[in-house]
Amino acid sequence: MVVVGHRGCALLEPENTLRGFRRAFELGCDYVETDVRFTRDGALILMHDERVDRTTSGTGRVCDLTLRELQALDAGKGERAPTFLELLHILPEPVQLLCELKGEGVESAAVAAVREAGMQERVVFTCFHLDRIRAVKAIDASLRTGAIFSEPSPGWATIAASAGAEGVGIHFRHHTRELIDEAHRHGLIIRAWNPDAVADIQRTIDLGPDGISSNRPDLVLQLLGRA
Repeated sequence: MVVVGHRGCALLEPENTLRGFRRAFELGCDYVETDVRFTRDGALILMHDERVDRTTSGTGRVCDLTLRELQALDAGKGERAPTFLELLHILPEPVQLLCELKGEGVESAAVAAVREAGMQERVVFTCFHLDRIRAVKAIDASLRTGAIFSEPSPGWATIAASAGAEGVGIHFRHHTRELIDEAHRHGLIIRAWNPDAVADIQRTIDLGPDGISSNRPDLVLQLLGRA
């Protein structure tokens, strides 16, 4: 069962920071997950929210701030928000990356960054908006993609597969054995996100998805006997 450190390990270290990702590497995560957005000057920065208010010392929309302005902010414990390439350059073998495409039009730039780093085989592009998954596949059909759902709607597996996704991420509260079987019938890898409490993690493990994403990957690894 694959273990994914969500935004690094967001309940242990500041989310989407190099400190958080390094902690996830040290814990033994198989994958880490991050979010990419454009700055005002077209850089790809790691930031989940549209605004910087929750996760940094600043205020305002990410798209209204330059990379220099964003990296002058404290993202927690003295960390700054890194660029996508900065994360790619520290990603150790054999850890892989889930890259969630945030904001319109980031697909080409994200793919270009992954190609520049020579990481095409180690990155999965994910999104709630399946048009962005299709856009990645249109650039290069060999790139791996994943569809994300909170609560899967009727036909979700067919929709994901038809968009070219190799996998799906579905909120852990909606996971059942039937859901997992449905994914596998469509040839999809299925990941549960984000159980963070021990009871929720153990219930998810017992259901047997292919992977679990968590803000407390240390607990997931511990319950799997891999700590």
